[in-house]
Amino acid sequence: MSETLLEIKNLRTWLNSGGRTVKAVEDVSFSIGKGETFCLVGESGSGKSITALSVIRLLPEGIASHPSGEILFNGQNMLALPETALRNIRGSQIAMIFQEPMTSLNPVFSIGEQITEALQLHHPLMGDEEAAERAIQALEQVQIPNARERFRDYPHQMSGGQRQRVMIAMALACEPELLIADEPTTALDVTVQAEILRLMRQLQDDTGMSTLFITHDFGVVAQMAQQVGVMQQGRLVEVGRTEQVLRHPQHAYTQQLLAAVPENLERNKVSPHPSLPPQGGKGQEGVPNMESSLPPPPAGEGVGMGENLISIRGLNVWFPIRKGIFRRTVDHVRAVDGVSLDIPKGRIVALVGESGCGKTTLGRAVLQLEKPTSGSVQLHGQELVGLSARELRPLRPHMQIAFQDPHSSLNPRLLVETTLTEPLKAHGMGTTREERIERAAQILEGMQLPRDALWRYPHEFSGGQRQRIGLARALVLNPEFIVCDEIASALDVSVQAEILQLLLKIRAEHNLTLLFITHNIGVVEYLSDQTVVMYKGRIVEQGVTAAVCGDPQDAYTQKLLAAVPRLAV
Repeated sequence: MSETLLEIKNLRTWLNSGGRTVKAVEDVSFSIGKGETFCLVGESGSGKSITALSVIRLLPEGIASHPSGEILFNGQNMLALPETALRNIRGSQIAMIFQEPMTSLNPVFSIGEQITEALQLHHPLMGDEEAAERAIQALEQVQIPNARERFRDYPHQMSGGQRQRVMIAMALACEPELLIADEPTTALDVTVQAEILRLMRQLQDDTGMSTLFITHDFGVVAQMAQQVGVMQQGRLVEVGRTEQVLRHPQHAYTQQLLAAVPENLERNKVSPHPSLPPQGGKGQEGVPNMESSLPPPPAGEGVGMGENLISIRGLNVWFPIRKGIFRRTVDHVRAVDGVSLDIPKGRIVALVGESGCGKTTLGRAVLQLEKPTSGSVQLHGQELVGLSARELRPLRPHMQIAFQDPHSSLNPRLLVETTLTEPLKAHGMGTTREERIERAAQILEGMQLPRDALWRYPHEFSGGQRQRIGLARALVLNPEFIVCDEIASALDVSVQAEILQLLLKIRAEHNLTLLFITHNIGVVEYLSDQTVVMYKGRIVEQGVTAAVCGDPQDAYTQKLLAAVPRLAV
């Protein structure tokens, strides 16, 4: 057993606001040995981040209080130390990486200036040149390419993965004994996540640093932790060695969380009900079934999948790069480059790939929300590319989209009732307001939300509930086809499982066709019938999901699947 670096005993953290007290952390106890990684897992609101912020004493004193407990770091009680002593510990002995680097990095200072500031703050005698060299070494340590040149770059000039590396470099520059990492890989692509996790393990081996790692991804837990603690509603319900907790969970909540991981979900996918008529009702005449004059699909596409609802041929979406005083076009960003794809009726097609590969642009181009540069998109054989907004209007009810972040896509000033009934009114569905409200209420009930949710605002709901409202808005017009753009990426594992099961249910009930955009391979394996892999604007592999995920042929698909953190330990 290694020597203990951090020991938390019976910690309670209460938050006081507006005369109300929230018991955010209640009677939490655990310890971290030197050189060890301890993972805290649990759903949003379980108290994970509050526990971490309590350790480093970053909670505002006017709001947070600790009625009882001790936080012993190298034998010192952090709760009893004055602010001057805490400043000497923060950054130099305990460092923290936050979940969203773009909000943690100052946009008006270069990354080099921000790292050197941290160094010189804790080493006042360090000169500018020495600090700059140490900062460059830190950037090289986290494998930022051309670190010396990137030293003067600003945060917005770097990708999400690179910004997260900069945050790690800043945290590690002063060689802390304890690193607190709060969901450092949640928003990253699976390949970038794999690189960051590998890097953190390597740096830990090199420096002997301990890590308190906060996550809701059990695959990450299996890769990173020696010990794991599971939090629920501010309490630590289970603590133990990682292998023991993952293989033989004792608490019902831990068992529930593990059962909700996509790779553990029962793959009892329900096929669309054969007796259901095609969606669209009397609006269907707006989509005539025209004969296609396009060439047949490439070999292997749509084989055995039945009638194709969407047919895409040679689709290009290019964005001009303009330079010079006259802003002449010198090149193009080929976001979607020569894509051909069939989406069979009643099937779920998963579109996977890293950020920037063109997934979302392709989904928006199919719906004509992004105008293609060239190529063809057909719905029931009718060409969509080149149609005016007026010509597309009668087709809009048949094609809808559910966005990644419902918090930003739902109007905060509108009641849910207005959000759901406005599209019906705009497309002439429902003869009276009462009829439209009844339709909206039925859709909400189908999303497992109560009718009285109609009379509330988006901020009154949880993230999972807002995502259900976003799905309800997509479904209210009775569409045939929905593009789901990363709709489960920001959700807790149990909420994600509920949304995925709900999608399968409504697919079966409404005979829906879905283009499901994601970077979560576990979700792909559970949900989809067919998988399409994109890389740099092109499709590099496609086929039946079991074949693509079980026996990938393309090198990029193989790399993508190899990077997925799995529960096996």
